Amino acid sequence: MNLAEPIKITQQVAHGLEKLGIQYLVCGSLASSLHGIPRATHDVDMVADIKNHHVRSLVKMFAKDFYIDETMIFESIKHRRSFNIIHLETMFKVDIFILKPDFASQQEMKRREQHQVSDDNQVLYLASAEDVLIHKLYWFDMCGRTSERQWNDIVGIVQVQHDQLDHDYLKRIAQLRNVSDLLEQLFQKYIK
Repeated sequence: MNLAEPIKITQQVAHGLEKLGIQYLVCGSLASSLHGIPRATHDVDMVADIKNHHVRSLVKMFAKDFYIDETMIFESIKHRRSFNIIHLETMFKVDIFILKPDFASQQEMKRREQHQVSDDNQVLYLASAEDVLIHKLYWFDMCGRTSERQWNDIVGIVQVQHDQLDHDYLKRIAQLRNVSDLLEQLFQKYIK
């Protein structure tokens, strides 16, 4: 699946979240593709500040086009974990992570950026390139530092965004996410 269909489905979800006044950002592989070197993706990751009072409206809004489970959302809010919704026509999955209260997560939401994703000026809020990079380093570390796909996403962001990256912010957040050594390796190899 090329990026057009995931972007279209993500826009549909984002529009619904915005309609309910829910702050969100797109992260993961779609965000790294838009900040770096594009690649196909099988799902989309989003972070959203969903509260209990949003859930029934959210389910009602998406039930026609998506598989969505109200109980799963309430449980995700309670335990600060993710839930997914599945686009029924394409079976494309959107993983939605509940915004956490920690400093790094709150900063990530504050730093989100509008990104134009279509010729008709449609935009999505993306995690900043720095935040996507740190999350990719974190997942690379969690996967035993062997995921070629994660590493290629990381390198792609650096190759495209290297002049614009906020190095001080990267260092601060890398320390909070315990990936400072990986960031240093990345700087030494790809940022001169």
